[in-house]
Order: sequence, then structure tokens, then C-alpha cells
Amino acid sequence: MQTDDQIVEHLRSTNADFREMEESHHRLDAELQELLKNHILTPQEELLKKQIQKEKLGKKDRMAAMIREHRTCEEQATA
Repeated sequence: MQTDDQIVEHLRSTNADFREMEESHHRLDAELQELLKNHILTPQEELLKKQIQKEKLGKKDRMAAMIREHRTCEEQATA
């Protein structure tokens, strides 16, 4: 059975959707870190922060689902 890291590497090299989602997740993380450099956020920045966090979490959840799907298919193939 493959580890999560091995599955991620496989998906990264074979699945364009996974790759795009991962790149988008990293971009959002960089945006969030840049925003958080401000010690005090305006109400608009707070809304933007929440939006970025929500979108980032959604992408992370989708990537986790893709890893689970891959693992399930792998297990069924070896059963």
C-alpha cells in the first residue's frame, strides 16, 4: 500500500486537476500570509481573509478526497 506522500506524488504527476488544485492552494496560502502581515485588518480585509481561508480549505478537502479515491481504487485492484 502506498503512503499518502507517494499517492500525492503520483497524483501530482498524473492528474492535472490535482496539480491545479495544489498550485491554487499554495497561491491562496501565499495571499493569506501576505494579508496577515498587517497587524490590524480592515473590515474588508477580514472578509477577504475569511474568503481565502474558506476557498483554501475547500481545495484541501478536495485534494484529500482525491487521495482517498486513489487509495480505494488501489485497494480494490489488489483485492
